Amino acid sequence: MTVTTATELTRAEVRPEPDHNLSRRFLDPVPGERTALITPDGPVTYARLRALVNQVGGALRDLGIGKGDRVLIAMRDGVEYVATWYAAQRIGAITVDVYNLLTPEEHRYHLDYLEPAIVVTDGGVAGALRAAGAARMIVLDPRDPLGPHEYDFAELVAGRPTELAATPAGADDVVMWKLTTGSTGKPKAARHLARSPWLSHLWFAKGVLDLRPDDVVLAVPKLFSGWARDLVALYTMGAGATGVLFPERTTPEKLFELIARHRPTVLVNVPTMMKAMLAHPDAPNADLSSVRLCLSAGEQLPAELHRRWLDTFGAEVLDCVGSTESFNAVICNRPGRARIGSLGRVIPPYEATITDDDGHPLPDGEVGVLQVRGETMAIDYWKAPEKSAKTFPARGTLRTGDLFSRDAEGYFHYRGRADDLLKVSGLYVAPTEVENCLATHPAVQACAVVGHSTSDGLTTTRAFVVTGKPVGEAELRRHVKDRLAPRKCPREFRFVAALPETPTGKIDRNALRALD
Repeated sequence: MTVTTATELTRAEVRPEPDHNLSRRFLDPVPGERTALITPDGPVTYARLRALVNQVGGALRDLGIGKGDRVLIAMRDGVEYVATWYAAQRIGAITVDVYNLLTPEEHRYHLDYLEPAIVVTDGGVAGALRAAGAARMIVLDPRDPLGPHEYDFAELVAGRPTELAATPAGADDVVMWKLTTGSTGKPKAARHLARSPWLSHLWFAKGVLDLRPDDVVLAVPKLFSGWARDLVALYTMGAGATGVLFPERTTPEKLFELIARHRPTVLVNVPTMMKAMLAHPDAPNADLSSVRLCLSAGEQLPAELHRRWLDTFGAEVLDCVGSTESFNAVICNRPGRARIGSLGRVIPPYEATITDDDGHPLPDGEVGVLQVRGETMAIDYWKAPEKSAKTFPARGTLRTGDLFSRDAEGYFHYRGRADDLLKVSGLYVAPTEVENCLATHPAVQACAVVGHSTSDGLTTTRAFVVTGKPVGEAELRRHVKDRLAPRKCPREFRFVAALPETPTGKIDRNALRALD
């Protein structure tokens, strides 16, 4: 689909549309006999999914949940998760997804901050939520006796009508909160309007990816991640395609098994898992010929890793840029025109600018903060007016805090987080530049560079390195100094078995900084 067509769809289908209810727009038009989801228990048709959505929606409505109420979802991946998400949308509630395997203290933060009207969870998580003080819960497959204001999912849904009228939603109604990853502090809720999912679907999923009814989408991250949920259970539904769900932890072995069994056409990936798949002993024999597109996002994809992926698996990789705040991708490589080492070009009709610290545009080739304009941007962060004003300086404008440059042909290149820049000996060092250099050494499987404060109050750099075969610190120093200015070489190297990750699969730099 061309960009022009996507823009025409926007004018014809979005602005005049009186009802933006996501359940009605994404689910209802698809023929019921088509397969919506593939699960360990077998395929789920659109007709069956819609019936369960309506049953869950009726149950929520009978519990007093309605327009504007927040429904917190913290459960394992499965058809019940997807049905609950659409059910809340169908009755006009606001969905908030959180990582399920958190400590009671972490869950308590979300409960206090988000103030949900009800929590929908499963038996493996209910105990932690109960300890965190959850007041009302619906529990799938409960393991312990249910307390007051707790309900068994299956019992609550059983026998309910499979038809349910959708609550109308206006284009400017807040319908979902997307949580930031919390990699630089406590997670914040970016509040999105009903227009955002549909426009993102048109501009990215249709305009760039050209999702089709015959596509099968498999994601590495779990559904709580907006990157995965949007691709597997939102855009996929909008195209009448099929998403693959599995409750287990994502591993290379599991992915190779699912790819062999279900032959996905779109693989939603992250660089960390791409590295793990390439390092796995089964990689040379894995058949990814069904995959027409492998999407990468969440962290930088080094050029060398991109090349190794193509040499090993042959599946085209599209590196993308998006965020919780922008809803999803706003910059992306294009099928058949991906440029290794870049994140592609802006997705029309978004506008992307590289700016200085004061928001003034910089010329091509200069490094600055990425600023994006478009109708899918969040309106603010919940309960964070100062941070909102800084991040969203105007309606539809997002100041990302990420450093980029743009070349003369319009391709964007990631240069790191503005708040990750390290001032060493009076000069700035970008950790991602050093990490990309280290990643080209054949013994390095993964690495991360962070700042370290010395006893005299100065800042130095420390590299954490995961290796696949023996290598010494001296060799890694030579490798960096042969390719970068000597001042950029890490002052200290630490060899570790693995790098800590956030729930979304990003390197947890806060955890690394805390190590001493």
